[in-house]
Amino acid sequence: MREVLDDLVAEQQSLDDVVASLTPAQWQLPTPSPGWTIADQIGHLTYFDGTAALAIVDPDGFTEQMNVLLGAGTTGRSADDITLGAYRSMTPEELLVAWRTNRSALAAAGATLENDTRVAWYGPSMGAKSFLTARLMEAWAHGHDVVDAISIAGGDAAREPTDRLRHISQLGFITRGWTYVNRGLDVPPAPVRVELVAPSGDTWRFGPEDASESIVGPALDFCLVTTQRRHVDDTTLVVTGSAARDWMEKAQLFAGPPSDGPAPGRAPGRA
Repeated sequence: MREVLDDLVAEQQSLDDVVASLTPAQWQLPTPSPGWTIADQIGHLTYFDGTAALAIVDPDGFTEQMNVLLGAGTTGRSADDITLGAYRSMTPEELLVAWRTNRSALAAAGATLENDTRVAWYGPSMGAKSFLTARLMEAWAHGHDVVDAISIAGGDAAREPTDRLRHISQLGFITRGWTYVNRGLDVPPAPVRVELVAPSGDTWRFGPEDASESIVGPALDFCLVTTQRRHVDDTTLVVTGSAARDWMEKAQLFAGPPSDGPAPGRAPGRA
């Protein structure tokens, strides 16, 4: 539990290091998420880091806030109005302070969790470790949107991958079934072996060794596909078998309604 929390804090700080030196104009750059600027990406993280802290320390208060968001459509407000409205009126400096405040609150709340604690969230409750892993995944994935936006605009936003990707890789593997259930589909019966090369050079293995279908390649690419930041054809993953291919084309490790990742060739920097 402590390792996941420490890695979450480190992942958030890695993104902070990227955005802290941006100019006001760069904060308004469009990102791969339609209609969202870099500021919106950070606003999104700020809102949900805050509600995550609330879910741990005040489950009833979280439920009230969740119901407001889930009922947005009946009040004529969009989800973005609720989650981003307050942050869109902030300066970059104010937004950074708000994000850092909510991150600190989440870190303090997360330190009180036990391994067997369950945390209320949008949908089924989550085990404490999975809950913190999901926050780490969000920080990394939305951070990738930020880095892509800066790079597309010609800026320098290198962010080296780290072995913190193991948490996201494991989440990507265990949510294979969720990908299909969320779409109302049966999970293909064929098991899939996943072998990933970590940024450190280690190999991470998931799934049965004797599986005839497999996904092999960099952990970074697997995380990009399962978070729907890249199409599998725009990575170096070697995918063997029809079930493995189908999974990589549909993969969605995050909660929420079914969604599709980018089409082939839509990776930033490509025509």
